[in-house]
Amino acid sequence: QVQLVESGGGLVQAGGSLRLSCAASGRTFSTYTMGWFRQAPGKERDFVAAINWSGVSIYYADSVKGRFTVSRDNAKNTMYLQMNSLKPEDPAVHFCAASQYRFLPERTVSRADVYDYWGQGTQVTVSS
Repeated sequence: QVQLVESGGGLVQAGGSLRLSCAASGRTFSTYTMGWFRQAPGKERDFVAAINWSGVSIYYADSVKGRFTVSRDNAKNTMYLQMNSLKPEDPAVHFCAASQYRFLPERTVSRADVYDYWGQGTQVTVSS
């Protein structure tokens, strides 16, 4: 069993930055593919970014490419999402997720159903 806890959300002005963290319990964090998803009110949960166990394979949604950076520190059991140039369309609850697969192909990494564990989410709000 893996428990995930997100932190770092908050209110920021458009154009500003936030850094989200996802802390994981358990000794197998380093073997998991990790992902970030977000969900705005009344909308579906959307893929944001993912990183495989070693950090070599990284994927982003088109909407965040060039603005967001996902990384992980396996020694600290933590994944990060650096969000820069935040836009009015970025506000949502941001969730981190863990898949038991070390590596997921690009065609599946954005699917929520391939992830086995989820955090409770952290709210990101952007003011214009």
